[in-house]
Parts: sequence; structure tokens; C-alpha cells
Amino acid sequence: MAAQLIEGKPIALEIRAEVARRVQAFKAKAGRVPGLTVVLVGEDPASQVYVRNKGILTREAGMISDEIRLPEQTSQADLLNVVRRLNADPAVDGILVQMPLPRQIDTQTVIEAIDPAKDVDGLHPVNAGKLAQGIAALTPCTPKGCVIMLEKAGVEIAGANALVIGRSILVGRPMAALLIGASATVTVAHSKSRALPELCKRADIVVAAVGRPEMVRGEWLGRHATVIDVGINRVPGAEPGKTRLVGDVHFASASEVVRAITPVPGGVGLMTTACLLQNTLQAACWRAGVEI
Repeated sequence: MAAQLIEGKPIALEIRAEVARRVQAFKAKAGRVPGLTVVLVGEDPASQVYVRNKGILTREAGMISDEIRLPEQTSQADLLNVVRRLNADPAVDGILVQMPLPRQIDTQTVIEAIDPAKDVDGLHPVNAGKLAQGIAALTPCTPKGCVIMLEKAGVEIAGANALVIGRSILVGRPMAALLIGASATVTVAHSKSRALPELCKRADIVVAAVGRPEMVRGEWLGRHATVIDVGINRVPGAEPGKTRLVGDVHFASASEVVRAITPVPGGVGLMTTACLLQNTLQAACWRAGVEI
């Protein structure tokens, strides 16, 4: 393997330790600790694991972690009532409604119901608009983590040709906005983009967030490239009935070509929760008018 491996674990541990230190500083000034409430609707196994892990790490950082679990058949009106109650609760600094939601609930309606000041997922149109305009806002956790990984890897973002593959509101669009804010020259590709391999070949930074297992091949990439693989895809494993996790990038071929790359698992995924803790603390500071 020729590429530098950009592992998420040591960076995430560093962020979590810094958040824990700053939580104590916040407590000393505000007289309380930040609070995060996660709302889970239904019994999706992956979501249950994510929510449990978020709770553990939030408490480890010294913050209050609450969970509200609602049945699969919960109506949109009932979920919106829960969100409104959390909006009005002064002890709640961050609200996260775990996705995906059951089909009877419109996700965008729920996102827009969350108080932008408590929107630690950074998905509310107010926060998205601020990010697009370069105004300080709560930023989606995964793109935020990607930028931190680039910086930790010593990548010069300013002036770089950056390619973002994927245009979701969760990763692709905010990722492009963050890279533009860092003075990169940004191209956003998607399922209708032509000549994607050629776009990849020219890019100094490639962020793959398209949700297609191992779509980006090593022969698409240049030796100068740094690759951030956001994809988490479960595919059949070597043994019958077994599965394994892969990214949107074919790691084996790409790692023999590029300058640096994130692994899957062990890469971007670990950064997302660490950045969620950052966002919760930031929301608490802004709400309390506290600088730490």
C-alpha cells in the first residue's frame, strides 16, 4: 500500500478529549452542562446501535444525554409535538432526530420543525443557508469531520481541485460548501455526471459520498489525490451468510495509487459522532452567550 492511511480513531479521540475539557469550562461559566436529546422512531437495528453509541460518548464527554424512543407507527403530528416540546426545553441544547424515519413521516417537515439553534445535525434550511453564505452555523457532522481529516493529513485545501461525488443534504452539498469556504475549486458530481473517471483523475481531493459500493476505482485516481471515503455499504462476505463493510471507493486499488486515503471501516464514520459532540457544545455556548 503506497498511500498514507488517514484513520479516524486517533483524530476522533482527540476531538472528544478536547470537547470534554471545554465542557468543564462551559460548566464553570454557565453553571450547567450541555444537553443532547436524540429521538428514535421505530426499531431499525442500525439506528438503535448508533443512538446507543451516541449516548455513551455524550455522557463520556460530561454532557447530559437523553433518548426518546417512539414506536414505528408514530404519526408525523406526534413526532412534531415531541420536537416542539424539546425546542421549548431550556435544558436541551441539541436535538437529533435519528434517520431514517418511517415512511408515514416526511423527513423534511421534521427537519424544518427543529429550532435551528438546536439543530446539531446542521440540516435545517437556516443553517444550510448560513453555511452556503459563509456565516457561522451548526454544520452537518460528517462533512465537518471530513474537513478535519483533510487538515490533519496535511492537505492544503486552499487552491486545490476538489471533487465531491454525491449531492445529498447530509454530505454532498454541505461538503461542497465547506470546501468552497476553505478556498478550494469545487466540482460536484452525481449519477448524471458525464466522464466521472476523468473528473476524478484531475482532482487533488476526492470525497466519495454516493452510496455505491466500491464504485470509484484506483485507475480513476491520480497519484497526487487525497481520497475521503464517506460510503458505508454492506456487501456479501467471503463466507455464505456473512457480510462485510466497504466504502464507495475500491480501497485495494485506490490505496496503491493515491497520496492518502481513509479506510472503511475506521475512517470517516468515527468522526461523525465526535463532531456531533462539538456541535452540541457549540450550540450550548451560543444559546448561553458563553465563550470558552
